[in-house]
Amino acid sequence: MASQIETDLDLSPEGVSSLGYEIDLGLDDAPEVTPHNIDAEQALLGAILFDNEVYNRLGDFLRPEHFYDPVHQRIYEVLATLIQRGALADAVVLKNRFEQDEGLAEIGGVEYLSFLLHNAPSGAAAPSYAQLIFDLAIRRQLIRVGDEIKMFAENAETEATAEEQIEAAERKLFDLAETGGSQGGFDSFETAVLKSIESAAAAYDRDGGLSGISTGLIDLDRQLGGLHQSDLIILAGRPSMGKTALAANIAFNVAKQHKTGLDERGIEKTVDGGVVAFFSLEMSSDQLATRLIAEQSGVPSNKIRRGEITPEQFDHVRDAASEIQQIPLFIDDTGGLSIGALVARSRRLKRTQGLDLIVVDYLQLLTGGAMMKANDNRVQEITKITMGLKALAKELDVPVLALAQLSRQVEQRDDKRPQLSDLRESGSIEQDADVVMFVFREEYYLSRQEPREGTEEHHQWQQDMEELHAKAEVIIGKQRHGPIGTIKLAFTAELTKFSNLAQDDRFDGMQH
Repeated sequence: MASQIETDLDLSPEGVSSLGYEIDLGLDDAPEVTPHNIDAEQALLGAILFDNEVYNRLGDFLRPEHFYDPVHQRIYEVLATLIQRGALADAVVLKNRFEQDEGLAEIGGVEYLSFLLHNAPSGAAAPSYAQLIFDLAIRRQLIRVGDEIKMFAENAETEATAEEQIEAAERKLFDLAETGGSQGGFDSFETAVLKSIESAAAAYDRDGGLSGISTGLIDLDRQLGGLHQSDLIILAGRPSMGKTALAANIAFNVAKQHKTGLDERGIEKTVDGGVVAFFSLEMSSDQLATRLIAEQSGVPSNKIRRGEITPEQFDHVRDAASEIQQIPLFIDDTGGLSIGALVARSRRLKRTQGLDLIVVDYLQLLTGGAMMKANDNRVQEITKITMGLKALAKELDVPVLALAQLSRQVEQRDDKRPQLSDLRESGSIEQDADVVMFVFREEYYLSRQEPREGTEEHHQWQQDMEELHAKAEVIIGKQRHGPIGTIKLAFTAELTKFSNLAQDDRFDGMQH
């Protein structure tokens, strides 16, 4: 490669030395006010120019903005673009790209490219230089974040409370930890298309199944495509329909399937299932654990609570408890939790343990906290809470499954199947949600309408009860990514367990 380039650029030792550049591939001896290392940036760019394959060994964590020198940022961006397209990215190609670049002209013009190439280190050292450049960029970001936090706290005219300032600071630090200092902004359409293709490839790799996290319920997965990252999913219903049971079943199934692997940087990541945060604002953590143990052991939860179990059942309970305590399911049963505290705890869990799914039981028990103003009513509070949950789903890039109570108007209708208009207190629940699902068990209502025994109506009632026994419906009333419709599930009341229904009785009519 060198002989080809020398026809355009003078790569002889004399030619390079005449440029007057010096290079030291170690850390600068004198500490800098702003952490950076120009030598490491030069070394990495030279290694990529000499051998484009070096770029493919770096992974995708290093971005142009991580370079300190703006000229190096532009050189790396062009190199990355060319190599990703499968084109040759050498000094000759870059010479044509940068002939009019004023920044490069200030440090020697296109001859600077020959300097980088001539002083290129071994490609084996390139990942170490890339990591150093990345770490220094994060340190610069950390200094900037620290300065912003300090200035915000010192500003006597700010209207933000101390709690709001802490939440803002934690959000900035979390963003820095998760994204390497990305400040957001526009994605090119090329980037958006690549993300879409990656999602489709993930579904294809699962035999055309899911692009999201599996709920463990076959027909629900088939209809939703799994639980998608950054989605706010509302699961609503009247009391006693089984909202908490279904949410707990899904949370357990996701945590039970959790498997990890290493990404291109050697960092552990989730490859199946996920780490689950379950915010149980209504039920205590031990009550929720008892439900899960009952589901797994097959021993009714009321018998477990009262201790009315046989030695054999106790063995089943013990074995189920031993299995459950190993899964990555974290329960927070703090009552009256604010949306700000929920967000902060979710960020902290993702940073320390990882996080792939958030479950909130239930939406109306959250408070607005510092987000609330003195003249806000309950509808405005719920609006801010749903907006906060949707923003959290996008920020952490995880699905948020939030339960919601329905208004009593459901009970006034002959057909008690819930509708979107039954969502209590705020249209923002429907507006902000990507998916709205309702749990409905007709058996519950019919059991309370028993006619007088011995009558023809009673005989018909018994037949209807047998037909509806142990069956439930999940009605998908809204879905941004797919069709709406009704899915039938099996429900075992004594175990509070939802499961797949027999193959020939799964689907009701699906509609778009």
